[in-house]
Amino acid sequence: MQLDIDLTGRDVLVTGTDTAGRQAVRRFEAAGAVVHRLAAPQAVDAALPAKPFLVAAVDDGQPGWEPLLAGYRAAGVPVAAEPAAGARGRVTLVGGGPGTTDLLTVAAVTALRDADVVFYDRLAPYQELPSLTSAILVDVGKKPGHHKVGQSDIEKLMVESALAGNNVVRLKGGDPYVFGRGGEEVAACVAAGLEVQVVSGVTSAISVPAAAGIPVTHRNVSHMFTVVSGHAPLTDKEHHHLAGLGGTIVVLMGIGTLHHLAAGLRRAGMRADMPMAVVERGYRPGQRTTIANLGTIAAAAAGCSNPAVLVIGEVVRVAEANRGHAEAAADLDRLAASLLGS
Repeated sequence: MQLDIDLTGRDVLVTGTDTAGRQAVRRFEAAGAVVHRLAAPQAVDAALPAKPFLVAAVDDGQPGWEPLLAGYRAAGVPVAAEPAAGARGRVTLVGGGPGTTDLLTVAAVTALRDADVVFYDRLAPYQELPSLTSAILVDVGKKPGHHKVGQSDIEKLMVESALAGNNVVRLKGGDPYVFGRGGEEVAACVAAGLEVQVVSGVTSAISVPAAAGIPVTHRNVSHMFTVVSGHAPLTDKEHHHLAGLGGTIVVLMGIGTLHHLAAGLRRAGMRADMPMAVVERGYRPGQRTTIANLGTIAAAAAGCSNPAVLVIGEVVRVAEANRGHAEAAADLDRLAASLLGS
């Protein structure tokens, strides 16, 4: 059970060494509490509040805390266990999913809670970060054609911050290992001798089509799907390979190369009436789905923009059929309601 308590102006005593307790101190200060520190069991002095509103007990490994904590409990003061921050900097690459906190994993939320510094991308759920972490937030997001911070500079910032003793989180949209350059960032951390962990995220290759009601596989329709980066045009050989595979093709960030892709797949033998969908801004305000076919999608998607996911395959018809059934059911419900009301 999780309880929300207003700590504004409340006295909170954080126990544990300065290093171990730094994240707990920052979290409670961010919540508006008046934070008092006790670095060692024998360091109690008159300046500390006799009966704080809450004691945050950081597990720093020192002996002698339990008698003190037991005394506070006996006096009716709640004692909350807090994890200790690491003494040595480390890096965690976190997959933020398609941009909604609803699809963050438990491991992702925990990593953000325990971070000292978060370097985040624009496709991650960055708007909600102040409610998820008290860490320093650094925007290193890239836009097509405009990289505010280059990839090598991002890696340098991460490494320098972790070597300075910080618990660093690199928050990325989707999954770090699906066109997220996570492998490069892990390599940079390993080369610097840093501990590094990867927290997988919900990739937009599956979740964004699902947000539009499109399954990437469906029994008797598609038993495979291929994920393609749309940042650069494909070669004729790649077009022929994709056209011959069958199944579903999912293209991430493919608006800029959509015309080239559609024409290339047609030249490679894919039929013009193959269903195709463009799902823009999945899980975000203004989510929109444009459905056409391979021969007409270039004109139909003229006003579309990234972030977007392209889906090519018969599964798009499955979604359209399901949508039709749902609309028909809604029409019947409305008709029944009107008859009952008459």
